[in-house]
Amino acid sequence: MASSFLSFSLLFISLYTADGFRSYSLASCDFNSTDPKDIELIHSEYFNKLEIYRFSSSLGKFVGYTEYGVKQAEYFNNDPSILAQISAEKERYCVTTVGLDYQAALTKSAEPYVVLHSVTPSGGKHSAMLVCSVFDFYPKNIKVSWLRDGKEVTSDVTSTDELADADWYYQIHSHLEYTPRSGEKISCVVEHASLREPLVTDWDPSMPESERNKIAIGASGLILGLVLSLAGFIYYKRKARGRILVPSN
Repeated sequence: MASSFLSFSLLFISLYTADGFRSYSLASCDFNSTDPKDIELIHSEYFNKLEIYRFSSSLGKFVGYTEYGVKQAEYFNNDPSILAQISAEKERYCVTTVGLDYQAALTKSAEPYVVLHSVTPSGGKHSAMLVCSVFDFYPKNIKVSWLRDGKEVTSDVTSTDELADADWYYQIHSHLEYTPRSGEKISCVVEHASLREPLVTDWDPSMPESERNKIAIGASGLILGLVLSLAGFIYYKRKARGRILVPSN
């Protein structure tokens, strides 16, 4: 699974309040791995929200975006000491920090769990719909697909984007519209960095979900009733043993 394109930024702000001007610098590290070749340092200078010039370690030079910025970029590019100093910031700051980030968070993962259920479609050409809901996974990238009798289904499938739960975890929901066939096997397949192999969840169409819920509730009530009856019987037997029989005249 391809790595996400990630970035973090360090913002330096200097305010000049006399005339309401704002000048600030923004240094960011863009990366998709810990390999220095995949890390880019971008240092930009702004004035009143307008980017004046920037340095890119991938280009190895400054680029100007305003008349003043072009002159500054030309001045900096003609000074080897300035180029050497800012280029060294990639190794000092970006490479070191990216490595720490990968160790602290980006290499961590959480396995998803799957809930597969049926819903009534709102319309369309099919009479049934399955929803494969995948919860509590990290990192964000994930693949959810459908198998029907061992073959991947590519039509009548819609999925949400990965939805953030605001706690580092994500969820996603995939919908499959279909017309049921006797004896078929439908499965939801989840592929994620936390899994050694795809997580396959099979759909059991033998009984509607509402009926399964009724049976589960009924079985729970029956078991509870049996437990209470047994407890009452044991209590009665113990009381009977301690009872003294008085013969009548």
